[in-house]
Amino acid sequence: MSEPPRRSIGRRLLRWVVLLFVTYLGIIVVFWLLERKLVFMPSSAEDAWLPAQDTRTQDVSFSSSDGNTIAGRWIPPESPQHGAVLVANGNSGNLTHRGRLAADLRKSLGAGVLLFDYPGYGKSTGRPTEQGCYASGDAAYKWLTDEAKIAPHRVILCGESLGGGTAVELATNREHRSLVLIYTFTSLPAAAKHRFPFLPVHTLMRTRFDNLSKISRCPRPVFFMHGTADTVIPFNHSEQLFAATNTPKYFVKLDGVGHSMLLGEAFTAELAKFLSENAP
Repeated sequence: MSEPPRRSIGRRLLRWVVLLFVTYLGIIVVFWLLERKLVFMPSSAEDAWLPAQDTRTQDVSFSSSDGNTIAGRWIPPESPQHGAVLVANGNSGNLTHRGRLAADLRKSLGAGVLLFDYPGYGKSTGRPTEQGCYASGDAAYKWLTDEAKIAPHRVILCGESLGGGTAVELATNREHRSLVLIYTFTSLPAAAKHRFPFLPVHTLMRTRFDNLSKISRCPRPVFFMHGTADTVIPFNHSEQLFAATNTPKYFVKLDGVGHSMLLGEAFTAELAKFLSENAP
């Protein structure tokens, strides 16, 4: 006897549901296993090590609390009174890809600029993790204040994209002049949800960089810049961070601009104005 049509259709439907569920679980497992590779995209020194854009640039290095050797590049300030900008990079490349940014900051502000790499980036040892980013940022801050003799209240903490997480963490526990956030996210899972809306990233992800929960604990002036056409980190992430930030604060909206670190004078001129209005 043949199987009743309704029972046959029901079984086929059940098989499809099971297959889709197993496939979905497989995607989740793959995402979980590849999370670190999706978050951190370092270039080693062998891959790319670009020449400095400012002739005064010095190569430096320092040790972080987790035992890694962190590579950096330092452009001294015009004078100690000009302070320095500590730049925390985004998730790709290495510090040498921020040479133009460093040169522009030095030219516009007269401040020193310290670039540094996370573990596993450029010439830095180790493997990149959220805690490793925090440790390398803290080591860079200590070098800046202990070795370069920059007064803590003259340190400007600058984070671009992923680097915003390191800069915000530093701003909650280190003295500084101001915090600068360039197209930064509320949290990494929230940014990932934009790209992978079908995955339970808020539960799944181990790398958090939860800026939104920390930003209200940043006691100094905060400068934001974000492009309205950013398809990597939506513009409203900076809007949410701005709303949760204490005053004084300032938001530069770049109409029609995407996720690019080639900011030039559009960035440095606005930042210089902000800093002059919020002098230490």
